Amino acid sequence: MACIYIPLVALLLPFYTKYLCLMTIALALLIALILDAFLGEPKKGHPLVIFGAWASAIEKWLILPSQQPKIYQKIAGLCALLVMVLPITAVVFSITRLPFVNELLSPVLLYLCIAPKSLWQHTQAIYQPLQTGNLSQARHAIAMIVSRQTQQMDTQSIRKASIESTLENGADAIFAPIFWFVVAGPTGAVFYRLSNTLDAMWGYKNQRYYYFGFAAARLDDLLNWIPARLTALSYMLLGDTRNAWACYRQQSPHCESPNAGVVMSAGAGALNVNLGGPAIYHGQLKNKPILGTERIATNQDIKRANLLILLSTLLWLAVISAGEALA
Repeated sequence: MACIYIPLVALLLPFYTKYLCLMTIALALLIALILDAFLGEPKKGHPLVIFGAWASAIEKWLILPSQQPKIYQKIAGLCALLVMVLPITAVVFSITRLPFVNELLSPVLLYLCIAPKSLWQHTQAIYQPLQTGNLSQARHAIAMIVSRQTQQMDTQSIRKASIESTLENGADAIFAPIFWFVVAGPTGAVFYRLSNTLDAMWGYKNQRYYYFGFAAARLDDLLNWIPARLTALSYMLLGDTRNAWACYRQQSPHCESPNAGVVMSAGAGALNVNLGGPAIYHGQLKNKPILGTERIATNQDIKRANLLILLSTLLWLAVISAGEALA
């Protein structure tokens, strides 16, 4: 992926010459993308991994037994959310108000909030064994990025799950952080990423988390509402537009998630593939809506989904750059 962004530096650097003393949103985004392309996610000591470990400790301290009244469980979950998110966000807000610190830290903080290379690496780890017919290895790889049970997945189920995860994580791990970076700077991106991480940990509708994770899940729904629809629009513009629009209108209202359904239905239509359908989560069969078209997904559609994410990222960079140039 680095080879995609390197020419952009040569192309865009003259355009940004007058901004070199004052970091712009577009320049910060470009630098963050280059950092991600070269470095990927930190293998040790990633702030989000440390944050997740801390969240697990707070959860053990604050979570209440399921026999407790649901209002108490919701309050406990809200307290856990506030304890986890507000102090870190306040620190980021404070330090980025210092002279020159915002210019120096903004690209680094955004880089830590997005994960395009990691998403590509995870899907490549699925694509390669599928190409060689190694179903066991493909199941192991898909288990790293989905919460559904993977032990009995066949080839088609793995393909569909990989594409769905690519489309959804494109919104959660790339475009939503960028959106909140545009709206509220590094503080906004960090606030979103922390909230989204807690939703990924606590947002399950099972006995343990149904009420404790209520606040995290609702906050994540709120923060993703606009970014999800902008992501869906990006998929529509860069894929099969007519199919994407039809799938978005007809299928997203039937999805459980107000945001994931929007993104995946539009993405499935844009790629002209069949996604969704029954899947096993935590030992229970879940009949998810059928998304997209009737065309059966192939291994190459995994690569096409990644290309759609890359093109959408470049589109966002171009639109943000144009917006700042015209401002």
